[in-house]
Amino acid sequence: MTYEQLLEFSRQHGNPSAVPKPREKRVKEAIHSKAWFDYEGAPPPPLIDIGINFIDPTFNRDRGDVLERARKAGVKAIILTGCDLRSSYDAMKLTERFPDYPLYFSAGVHPHRAKDADDLTLLKLGELARHECCVAIGECGLDFKRNYSPPDVQEHWFQLQIGLACELQKPLFMHCREAGERVAAILAQQPLRAPGVIHCFTGKPAELQAFLDMGLYIGITGWICDDRPARGAAALAEMLQQIPDDKLMLETDAPYLTPRTIKPSRIRPKRNEPCLLPHVLKQVATALGEPMEQVAQRTTANAMRVFGIQLDEPTQTLV
Repeated sequence: MTYEQLLEFSRQHGNPSAVPKPREKRVKEAIHSKAWFDYEGAPPPPLIDIGINFIDPTFNRDRGDVLERARKAGVKAIILTGCDLRSSYDAMKLTERFPDYPLYFSAGVHPHRAKDADDLTLLKLGELARHECCVAIGECGLDFKRNYSPPDVQEHWFQLQIGLACELQKPLFMHCREAGERVAAILAQQPLRAPGVIHCFTGKPAELQAFLDMGLYIGITGWICDDRPARGAAALAEMLQQIPDDKLMLETDAPYLTPRTIKPSRIRPKRNEPCLLPHVLKQVATALGEPMEQVAQRTTANAMRVFGIQLDEPTQTLV
């Protein structure tokens, strides 16, 4: 969507002030152009961002520009994360608002939001999940680090969404924080009928191995780019060797987790977005000791296979 189109859209919806001024837009583009990964003249390899919180208000003013920057950075498809009924619905509407970009979405209830779900939530999620652009159930799971929802309520809604994913035979997009044993135990009781993805993995080696033993896929974010020792990026980088080639995927989790490998810090955007995904790719490839193009090819192939995404560019298929 061009600036003029965005302005007209905002006028029609009564909020023209939400459109960034042309000068503000140019400044943002200049900042992001410096933060883009430099492929030294080579075309960027095709990537798929399997998780972005595109409903977040920080994107309200420039979603069209965000998608254009993603396109230039080689991000060929994006999955918009649903965290509750409202955000899942809004994600669905965004896939319809931007039909020229390959957008998909997940429909689910995040453990933080489980306490707000009611009897109609699962029914409405099931309706959303039948949309042609819905490729997963979630983000769902357990977060015992924060416990914004009571643990028993989190578990109840996790189990309900596992059941919905099994009923519809859709992938399950999962959140897990300090709850690895319980997540694994619940999944053992309710085996999935389609792939499961642990989004933004930051756990321990034993937890990772347990998930891999269950056949789950692993999403890696800008967490691996964090240069602060307490954040555990070095340990995460070492664990990448445990992940089989056909189980690894990449994501930004934008607007969060802006890659801190973008240096100097003055050119690092405060808000993360899909055009910065190549920085995650770079760190993952470095940790694995492999060329970026090779890692990009297989992580993209994995995402295509798991979520049923088709791209124009030929990509190696992994079995």
